[in-house]
Amino acid sequence: MAKSSKGFTVQKLRNSIKFYLPRKEGYLEVVKKLSSEFEGMTLIEFDGYFENKFEPTKYVRVEVHKNKLNEKSLIKQANDLRKILKQKSIAIEINNKMILVEAETG
Repeated sequence: MAKSSKGFTVQKLRNSIKFYLPRKEGYLEVVKKLSSEFEGMTLIEFDGYFENKFEPTKYVRVEVHKNKLNEKSLIKQANDLRKILKQKSIAIEINNKMILVEAETG
């Protein structure tokens, strides 16, 4: 954290993480879980367009920032959220790199 002679401090958080979540049953619990883990977040609602079609479900982009991150851990966390929300797939964006986490087919 950089201290300024002007009476304020500045903190630069290097990493951006965005979770793309459907607004459906269990969504609010997931947002509460993320808010307890990260100090601050922004929520942006949008219409979903996946698998070449518009979906009736609204989506929310949950954006958080932090200095240190573990990409494998974040991907596992996204997969856990996918299961909680009973989704076939879920998207997470780490530093402007989109990652799609899908259920195994077999």
